[in-house]
Amino acid sequence: MAKIIEGLRYSESHEWVKAEGNVAVVGVSDFAQEEMGDITYLDMPMVGDEFAAGDEFGALESVKASSDLYCPVSGKVIEVNETLEDAPENINSDPFGSWIIKLEMSDPSELDALMDAAAYQAATSK
Repeated sequence: MAKIIEGLRYSESHEWVKAEGNVAVVGVSDFAQEEMGDITYLDMPMVGDEFAAGDEFGALESVKASSDLYCPVSGKVIEVNETLEDAPENINSDPFGSWIIKLEMSDPSELDALMDAAAYQAATSK
C-alpha cells in the first residue's frame, strides 16, 4: 500500500505539494513511483520558468513507462532539485524527500482545489 502523508495536498495526476508560506514544494507521490517502477530519467524545467496549474512541467521515465509531470499550482520555478539529475532513482526510495521543483505560487488559493490525504487515499484505493 502506498504511503500518503497528512498535511500535503495531492493532484489527480499524482503530484504532491507541500506549502511553505508562498512556496510550493512539488514531488511525485509514493503511489505514482510504485506504478512507474524503477525511475531512470527525470526531465525538469529551468529556474525562472512559469507555469499555470495543470501545465506540463517535466517528465519521468522508468523501465516500464514514461509519464508527464503536471504543475499542481500556478507559479514561477525558484529551485530545482539538481540531485535528481544524476540520481532520479531517489524518487523510488524516498518520494516525499525527493522533491522535484519549488514554485513561488502566484495564487496560493489553488491549493484548495487539490486533494487532502484522505481524499487522495480514497482516489488511489479504487
